[in-house]
Amino acid sequence: MSTHPDRRRSLRIIAGAALIALPTLTLRAQTAARRLTPAQTEGPFYPVQLPADSDADLLANGAQRYGKGQPAWVEGTLVDAQGRPLQGATIEIWQCDQDGHYHHPGDGGKADPAFQGFGRVAVDGQGRWRFRTLRPVAYSGRAPHIHAKIKAGTRELLTTQLYAEGDPGNARDFLWRRLAADERAAITAPYVATADGLTARYALVVAA
Repeated sequence: MSTHPDRRRSLRIIAGAALIALPTLTLRAQTAARRLTPAQTEGPFYPVQLPADSDADLLANGAQRYGKGQPAWVEGTLVDAQGRPLQGATIEIWQCDQDGHYHHPGDGGKADPAFQGFGRVAVDGQGRWRFRTLRPVAYSGRAPHIHAKIKAGTRELLTTQLYAEGDPGNARDFLWRRLAADERAAITAPYVATADGLTARYALVVAA
C-alpha cells in the first residue's frame, strides 16, 4: 500500500525533529547526572582586604609558620554540569584559625597572624585544585567548615561551605541541617590519613 505524499513529508519532518532532539535529550540527561554543588551563605568574615600572601598554603603567612591544629590537604575537582573541567577558574577558601578566629575586623582582629586564613588557586586542565590548611574547627555554635568561593574572571559562580564528614557538630549546625541528604553529601567529606597526610576531597560542580 502506497503512502500519500503529504503523509511521507510529515513523517520525514517528524523523524528529522526527533534526530535534532536527541543531542538535547542527551545533554539534559548528562546535566541531571551531575547535580550542582549547593550554594551556602558567604558569612560575615570574607576578608575586607585580601592578604598580601594569598597562595595555596594557609599554614604559612609570609615568613611565619602556623603550628597549631591538624594540618590537612583540602583538594578536589571543579567541573561544569556536563563534566568539563573549568580550567583557569579560581577557587578561594577562608576559615578560622585553631582557636576559632577569623582575620576580620568583625571578629576583633584576634586571629593568629601566623595563620594565613585565606588562599586562592587556579584550577588546572583536569579540573584539579588543592590547598594546604587546617582541618576546620568548630566555633560559636557552627560545625567545622571551610568557606569556598568559585570565580571565572570577575564573575562569581558559587559560594558554599565545606564540611567534615562524621563531625558531631554537623547535626546541630543550622546551615548543614537545612540541606537535603544529597546536598549534604556534595559538600561533606571525610578527612582521612593518606601517604601525603590528612586529606579531604570535594568534587564541585557549577553552572558555568
